[in-house]
Amino acid sequence: MSGTTRTSADLDPRRRRMLFRSWHRGMREMDLLMGRFADAEIGDLSDEDLDAFETLIELPDRDLLGWLTGEAATPAEHDTPVFRRLKAFHRHDSPIHS
Repeated sequence: MSGTTRTSADLDPRRRRMLFRSWHRGMREMDLLMGRFADAEIGDLSDEDLDAFETLIELPDRDLLGWLTGEAATPAEHDTPVFRRLKAFHRHDSPIHS
């Protein structure tokens, strides 16, 4: 079970792959963070945004989780509009599953 609530039937092949990869990261916490963002936003991302999101998907879970939670500073090359959109998507005053 992936946790996704979005169908991929209306997505092009690249977005389908990215949706799948967002929900199959390795760490359940990152599945929830990346997957829920992808469920909500994947259909609206521009090609440039998709490039940036794909770069984020390739990063190690521990690094990305630290940047998203603020436990570590985000390197300038990864502090992109898509990263900031991902970070803002998740309210940090409630549990991930809210």
